[in-house]
Amino acid sequence: MNNKIEMREVLKELQIEDVNYGICTGTVWQETNGKFIESFSPSDGELIAGVKLGTTEDYRKVVKTAKGAFESWKMVPAPKRGEIVRQIGLELRKYKEPLGKLVSYEMGKILQEGLGEVQEMIDICDFAVGQSRQLYGFTMHSEREKHRMYDQYHPLGIVGVVSAFNFPVAVWAWNALIALVAGDVVIWKPSSKVALCGVAVHKIIAEVVQRNGVPEGVVNLVVADSKGLGNEFFSNKDVPLISFTGSTSIGKMVSRLVAERLGRSILELGGNNAIIITPDADIEMALRAVVFGAVGTCGQRCTSTRRIIVHDSIYDDFKQRLVNIYTKLPIGHALDPNTLVGPLADKDAVQNFLDAIEKVKAEGGKIVIGGEVLEGEGFESGCFVTPCIAEVENHYEIVQQETFAPLLFMIRYTELDEAIAIHNDVPQGLSSAIFSTNMLETETFISQSGSDCGIANINIGTSGAEIGGAFGGEKETGGGRESGSDAWKAYMRRQTNTINYGTELPLAQGIEFDV
Repeated sequence: MNNKIEMREVLKELQIEDVNYGICTGTVWQETNGKFIESFSPSDGELIAGVKLGTTEDYRKVVKTAKGAFESWKMVPAPKRGEIVRQIGLELRKYKEPLGKLVSYEMGKILQEGLGEVQEMIDICDFAVGQSRQLYGFTMHSEREKHRMYDQYHPLGIVGVVSAFNFPVAVWAWNALIALVAGDVVIWKPSSKVALCGVAVHKIIAEVVQRNGVPEGVVNLVVADSKGLGNEFFSNKDVPLISFTGSTSIGKMVSRLVAERLGRSILELGGNNAIIITPDADIEMALRAVVFGAVGTCGQRCTSTRRIIVHDSIYDDFKQRLVNIYTKLPIGHALDPNTLVGPLADKDAVQNFLDAIEKVKAEGGKIVIGGEVLEGEGFESGCFVTPCIAEVENHYEIVQQETFAPLLFMIRYTELDEAIAIHNDVPQGLSSAIFSTNMLETETFISQSGSDCGIANINIGTSGAEIGGAFGGEKETGGGRESGSDAWKAYMRRQTNTINYGTELPLAQGIEFDV
């Protein structure tokens, strides 16, 4: 089927109009006088549709509605909140294919990744449903007679979710669905580059919201210009938690603004992820992991593989085999089932890619393959590039930065301690991996003397984390955690309770205070 015809059908199924409003409080779409923006596909440059952005005044009205909704939503028993999330998961299953196609077409990731992103949303629904019956606390023995102590978790309030363009829908789900079962209400500000995906998600969940009588203001969408809204979202005391996904530079600003009002923030910022490949590695497995990690989503994942640290004894052979794969990578339209590498998000991303390659050369690095902008039939959007491999030294300034593009750095090592030191010697600390069948090497890598990242994998690449584990990183990655494990605790307020069931009033620490 022709892509244009196919996408018209997809947009119709997702209720995406030519002109859409960017403000929603659950089932009510509010008209706004904000700026009108148009969304173009990086795959073919075609206009998809447009969105009227919300204004600062619109945002303030949403916050007011959300505050009111929280008062009733927090009183709904957690398993009942989980039941609503379960139904959201069922709706997402119905719309997995069209929503996955829109994610691919608007963002540029290949169709398999677009469908995979919607599957992440479905999976986190399932996880959150179970979590709704596991918002547990602990009991502690008191030092005082006839006293009992325990801790518990209560709903926090409004959770602000700011997501980036590279994961148009999954990052919202990681945060929002956990927050909803925790008893919070959510305001989502998606990237304006993929605003239609945000609109589509709220159209999908609207029926569930309406069917269950969920108050207006529990799930909210604010598509707004960041410059227009300014820093009000981050500075607003009515929003106790901000979950921000984006660059380290913007994340530092967000952290400061939230901290100034003593709010909470979950920061998912830049990554500079590396894979160590030892002589005891399964080379075929390592090659597959490196290629997917480096070129998947055209290198635009925070967990994308940026560096590979390869042992001297296998370096030349591994490089040649990697080059052989790179020469055959199918590059093309995101919706083409044969494509493995889609476009970069826009022309600005292409220029950043080219600038990074020039910096590699200026610092003494060697380009092994790739680094060109593709032109001609099928590449008219100007957003297609050939994935690049460069031989570098870890201390290069450009290597210390995150280039959000398919630029892979190769670095040699001789001893494992050296490899780990190279691995850790960057400002970021998100995802990491080692490929080895040697238990001494693998255990060292995940020990306290190994990887300093929030995610450390053995014989698995850096990209493609499961939702069951807490996701996030250290250092300039921000220290936040989302999704699985006990990340739910960040969305709630903790309370310690002590109950005296005796007739005396003993004081802690044996203090005597008789009056």
